[in-house]
Amino acid sequence: MTLHDWPATDRPRERLHAQGPDALSDAELLALFLGTGPRGSNAVAHAQGLINRCGGLRALLDRAPAELRQLPGIGPARAALISAALALGRRQLQGELARGDALASPRQAGEYFSRWLRASPRERFGVLFLDNRHRVIAHEVLFEGSIDSAAVHPRVVVQRAMGLNAAAVVLGHNHPSGVAEPSAADRQLTAALKQALALVEVRLLDHFVVGDGPAVSMAERGWV
Repeated sequence: MTLHDWPATDRPRERLHAQGPDALSDAELLALFLGTGPRGSNAVAHAQGLINRCGGLRALLDRAPAELRQLPGIGPARAALISAALALGRRQLQGELARGDALASPRQAGEYFSRWLRASPRERFGVLFLDNRHRVIAHEVLFEGSIDSAAVHPRVVVQRAMGLNAAAVVLGHNHPSGVAEPSAADRQLTAALKQALALVEVRLLDHFVVGDGPAVSMAERGWV
């Protein structure tokens, strides 16, 4: 049974227009990019099969275009379409905290780090540099490592903060494992960074650890 045989109210495209994209399942959203499934399967069933094959939607979308095109029923055109959609999402995210925007709340920074770093298959360490009114000066990834660690040098963070004349920073890094619980090494690094930044009168506001769920605020744990 193809999607064209489904009642109009059940088809992913029509449901998206009527109820919004959040009403659709992962498979239904992916099916909109696939268009059709192989013979004997509709696009939604095919999309769910691909998600299961890759170990989840995140694992599927983490694949490079060359890897996507190797999956059954995707090919070069659909791989390009999916990769382009992901790139558009990242660029839209970059515009959410443009230079001069003020953070409305610490939780806004956590949500930003989640969307910024979660998809990376490697550990990445990012910094939001803020002025004394908590307006964004810059947001940069300063370190990138392996699938389970990244070497972070406090001296580099301090030098960049001074170069941007930042008054405060918010830190964030991802755990590619998906488990956001801060490690003992994360706590030690946070303490070292806070101490190093304080020497040049730059405040460390928070350090977020990003996994599959909500980002964990180390400030909320009393560790900043």
